[in-house]
Amino acid sequence: MASQPISAIGLADPAVATVRITLSGHVQGVGFRPFVYRIAVQHGLTGHVQNKMGEVEVVASGDSQSLARFQQELVSKAPPLSRPHIDSAEPSEYQSFTGFSIIESAEAAVAKIFVPPDFFMCDDCRNELEDPADRRYRYPFINCTQCGPRYTLINALPYDRPNTSMKDFPLCKDCLDEYRDPGDRRFHAEPVACPVCGPHVCFRPSGSDESRTKSAGLNAAIDYLRKGKIVAVKGIGGYHLVCDAQSTESVGNLRNRKQRPDKPLAVMFPVGGADDLAFVSRSVDLTGEEAEILKGPMRPIVLAAKSKSFSLANNLAPGLRELGVFLPYSPLHQLLLSGFGAPLVATSGNISGEPVLTDEVEVEARLSGIADAFLHHNRPIVRPADDPVFRRIAGAMRPLRIGRGAAPRELELRWRQEQPVLAVGGHMKGTVTLSWDKRAVVSPHIGEMESPRSMKVFERVAADLQSLYGVRAQRIVCDAHPGYATTRWSREQALLPVTRVWHHHAHASAVAAEFNRGGPWLVFTWDGVGLGEDQTLWGGEALLGQPGSWRRVGSMRSFNPPGGDRAGREPWRSAAAIQWAAGRDWPDCPDTNGLAYKAWKQGINAPETTAVGRLFDAASALICGAHKTSFEAEGPMRLESLCEGAGQVIPLPLEKCADGILRTDWAPLLPMMVDNRLTVAERSAAFHSSMAEALREQVRQLSELNQVAQVGLAGGVFQNGVLTDQVVRLLEDDGYDVCLSRLLPCNDAALSFGQAAEIAARSTLKEA
Repeated sequence: MASQPISAIGLADPAVATVRITLSGHVQGVGFRPFVYRIAVQHGLTGHVQNKMGEVEVVASGDSQSLARFQQELVSKAPPLSRPHIDSAEPSEYQSFTGFSIIESAEAAVAKIFVPPDFFMCDDCRNELEDPADRRYRYPFINCTQCGPRYTLINALPYDRPNTSMKDFPLCKDCLDEYRDPGDRRFHAEPVACPVCGPHVCFRPSGSDESRTKSAGLNAAIDYLRKGKIVAVKGIGGYHLVCDAQSTESVGNLRNRKQRPDKPLAVMFPVGGADDLAFVSRSVDLTGEEAEILKGPMRPIVLAAKSKSFSLANNLAPGLRELGVFLPYSPLHQLLLSGFGAPLVATSGNISGEPVLTDEVEVEARLSGIADAFLHHNRPIVRPADDPVFRRIAGAMRPLRIGRGAAPRELELRWRQEQPVLAVGGHMKGTVTLSWDKRAVVSPHIGEMESPRSMKVFERVAADLQSLYGVRAQRIVCDAHPGYATTRWSREQALLPVTRVWHHHAHASAVAAEFNRGGPWLVFTWDGVGLGEDQTLWGGEALLGQPGSWRRVGSMRSFNPPGGDRAGREPWRSAAAIQWAAGRDWPDCPDTNGLAYKAWKQGINAPETTAVGRLFDAASALICGAHKTSFEAEGPMRLESLCEGAGQVIPLPLEKCADGILRTDWAPLLPMMVDNRLTVAERSAAFHSSMAEALREQVRQLSELNQVAQVGLAGGVFQNGVLTDQVVRLLEDDGYDVCLSRLLPCNDAALSFGQAAEIAARSTLKEA
């Protein structure tokens, strides 16, 4: 029954009556039951509220006007972190209760579960943290129903303390009184604790048995940081490697030890000023949207433009115009930053590419060569959750990585699943998606699936999603590439059938399913490389259709970078390939011994690709000399940073080939890219603008040949703000409806969701 006032469902007014209300949505781990209790008491109602495995059931008695107001306020005044939906509100036989109560969770109920993400520290807790008169003054694990960890400490549902990693911390009398008081904001705040009964920190220098706990441990960590040392700090979802962001020497030491020479490092800033952004604003220029999400409940890392007054270490993000910035989101981080009094590098505590580390023993074993000391705590992290990353692209804040505070991310599908599905994504930027009925739940970022530890965490996250939601997958969906670790893992699961989905079909289905619209779609899937239906490496495709039914209609001229996978870290190989393919010489080519040319000429380990990502690699090598890189997309990121506005557009030929596919030829760009009469900024701008115009020309011609309802942009290339801003503006000027993901990253992190959507849609089309 749809949500409606109580008076509309047949209750006599003003006679007393009883109503049974069922609510679903995000009503777990957000203080919803104590909220229901408080407004019921305010309206003079009697009855009870109960958690039923993801749903909340309310039985309330009172006069009909009070019941009607109560029902309206269940949604209109709901806690800010909740998103309730009234599924039903039915009259019931009148019952007389002595008061209103919160009764124990019903574990046997049919599960309709929503697992809450981890939340930042709320203002009320922050005020207590800083109040010398409060018993939780400077306590690093302060929390309430509106803040604190959730996803990373839940062992099982329902979300009650015995089912969390706090079960081994018995509550002291004061905390127990708060926990049992429905009028207290810590009523059933499951992680609730205090200095008497809760977790504590422990500081230990690397390689030493010496340790200091509680305030002494925190002060020791701050002292180490002031001396320029590197400290591994345990947070909510894992460890950070932390050092002074103002010290070029400290940052350089971190880079050398972690073997991360160039990849940008995120910086956590102290809160300050009326808007909390006084420290951040000294280093970066924030737009309104960036400031809003930076201070919001998610507290993500935000990529923002460095300011002219930027005075932090110059090796934080070398060669880039942006810096990843974020604010303290836990009380421990707040105490660390306020004590240090200046920005700190806070980068993932891991071996590069792997999931963030969470265990004290493992982190000391694996990071002892990087960190000078460790700031541990004894609240177990059940599963890792790295920090989310957002960037403003095409006028909106969009995720580049989902993690702590942003995931699990749930989306609704247009198609009902035939059976529960576990979709395992691709090889890079791993996530998994559990999908059943019309629900799809996407995990936090896991990492690159190249190491045993990554696969171990991947398996744990896949198992945990099924356990937490009470759903057992009956089918696995994976990428079509046989060499991906997730594909190999899928084949090894002998008890479950496996379905493969083409890489770029999953990209297209991800954006189409997020917007939840019917077709026909024209989706551009521009990325690095992914296996295509013709067994070549795609990455510059235009796909027409809808989830479950895609047809390749546009592409780019292919080329053959020598060296196979080495081309991803050596952009000169792509640059050489496009020069040689066009019959041009490249005097600056690093292939001094001619071996790469010989391999290219003979087609040895030089796979054919249409990838726009590789084309951007080539441009970065030709324009700004990025011949070798140390992290994915380093060259294209530097190329983008050179742009100072739109550039000269060089028209690119578009031809319909014998296979019926429209292909854009990049060859006219080559003379410009090596023309030293132009500045590198001018050449970079011309490359970006020419590629944006080439995409618009494909849309125009494909729209003349096919019906197109909307245009989608998917794939990691569209993380490039300069390119994507121009593409969206050009297409919207032509009257097209342009869709770019806002809930999930456009990169490979969305593949698992796209795979699930593709399979759900196929079953619907099969029935039709």
